[in-house]
Amino acid sequence: MKRALLPGSFDPVTVGHEDLIARAAALFDEVIVCAFVNTQKTYMFSEDERLEFLISVAETYDNVAADLSHSLVTSYAKENGCGVIIKGCRSGMNFEDEYEQALINRELDPDIETLILPASPELSFVSSTMVREMIKYGVDCRQYVPKAIRDKI
Repeated sequence: MKRALLPGSFDPVTVGHEDLIARAAALFDEVIVCAFVNTQKTYMFSEDERLEFLISVAETYDNVAADLSHSLVTSYAKENGCGVIIKGCRSGMNFEDEYEQALINRELDPDIETLILPASPELSFVSSTMVREMIKYGVDCRQYVPKAIRDKI
């Protein structure tokens, strides 16, 4: 059975993330979508809220589970039997960052592979940063977050 990890901060989860989740769910037997806590970041939504959002989205798929972690991505992947880390990529600059992280992850655990999926073109501009800014200024952002969480944002 192939199990994959889709890590991120998901602050909040967007329709772009949901697209990656759906695509990963079609490729793997099981997918864990996990919100990781980065102590260097300031979040708009609490850990509990981000996990609640992910659970709501994950529940719409038979083979997707949601979680939250304070550990390193590779450590979490190994502990949870994930042989693949899935990362999304919206642009060339974003690819460079993800590629560098994939190399670091391979150095940390050569048994875990990283798969970088390009964003669907129609969603390539959607980001959590954009959604947070819209929320901050009271702009309706419902079209950019999954239906499962629209009433929670």
